[in-house]
Amino acid sequence: MATKVFMEALSPTMEEGRLVNWLKQEGDAVKPGDVLAEVETDKAVMELAARGEGVLRKQLVAAGTTAAVGTLVGIIAAAGEEIAALLGGSAPAASAPSAAPSAAPAPAATPVAAPTTPAQASSTPAEPAAPAGRVIASPLARRLAGDSGVNLGAVHGSGPGGRIVKRDIEAAMASGATSTAAPTGTAATAPRAAAPARSGAGFRDEPLTQIRKTIARRLSESIGPIPTFYLTAEFDLSRAAEMRAAAAELGDAYKFSFNDLILKATATALTKHPEVNAHWLGDRIRYFDAVHLGMAVATDDGLIVPVIFDADAKGMGAISAEARSLAKKARERKLKPEEFTGSTFSVSNLGMMQIDQFTAIINPPEVGILAVGAIEDKVEVAADGGFIVRKKLRVTMSCDHRVIDGAVGAAFLQTLRRMVENPLLLAL
Repeated sequence: MATKVFMEALSPTMEEGRLVNWLKQEGDAVKPGDVLAEVETDKAVMELAARGEGVLRKQLVAAGTTAAVGTLVGIIAAAGEEIAALLGGSAPAASAPSAAPSAAPAPAATPVAAPTTPAQASSTPAEPAAPAGRVIASPLARRLAGDSGVNLGAVHGSGPGGRIVKRDIEAAMASGATSTAAPTGTAATAPRAAAPARSGAGFRDEPLTQIRKTIARRLSESIGPIPTFYLTAEFDLSRAAEMRAAAAELGDAYKFSFNDLILKATATALTKHPEVNAHWLGDRIRYFDAVHLGMAVATDDGLIVPVIFDADAKGMGAISAEARSLAKKARERKLKPEEFTGSTFSVSNLGMMQIDQFTAIINPPEVGILAVGAIEDKVEVAADGGFIVRKKLRVTMSCDHRVIDGAVGAAFLQTLRRMVENPLLLAL
């Protein structure tokens, strides 16, 4: 019996996905659980698995195309089974692709018919063939090309409108094509041949990635409707620096970063101020017993916030190891949905980029977020009238005033200060 393959909701907030690459081609045998395609969701690149057994008879959505959740993207059936009846719009009416996919496969440079939903029309406009000198490529393809040294100008795109997609870069890598063969007219910039050639228009349009769409929507939900105020404090890290140096002398197993210390101290302080460890749910406030700490991670495609669950119950070493693992998976777009949902409070650290101080935008329904700046050596007057150099750190807490009052936020920062400036308290 034939099995319809739909664009599935691969993350809790996913409304549409971009089919990055088909891993099974038409005519390939398929078993339940086999990975059919890679799909870019609003958070990560994930795998679309088969739900039935047979042969992948039809691919209804081309690689590089964005489709709404519920859209019919393929058909699995027995080799001789009749599937014509399944191609006549059996996907949900609100997200069904046009009837064009049932026709014979078009040449690689022929634009694929766009899906009919308004949401899809706005995010995946039909792309004309690339004008002379202009390279059209997906963000993922550009990143892969830059990492591998493949010259985009020498790659033939197989996506809609000649768009270069992941499989084209992989094919170029397999054939040994690199940026050493610069296209005509770019000899003067050969070392940067992976960059797209300039067009006469003086600009370049890139379709939004799923993660960038989600960032835009989520931040619009936050900065406007949420009445936010900010509290800034400066912490003394002198004792923390001494403790960190002493721990490093004991061996690699005991090393930790200042960011690990901030995460652990924040989790501990939240247990003493449950009114900050909360969600605003419109008609009620939900206070959490456990601390599930979100940690903002910058990726090539945008910001993502993996979660350290039960951070209040974990030691510094466990938090350090988990933070490194989650950050690595986030940058590789390998996070699972359960690893980036469910945070109760978040921390964003730009100190490693030499940002002294900044304000972060609250991630709703959370009611607070801590922005961490750079560590600086500052000269202070000592008790004996001399001068002393101390390590200082500025943090700014963004507070949802519907839940957190000024005194409540200040009390939380006082507790956090005590933890950070006296790190031995975290071991008690």
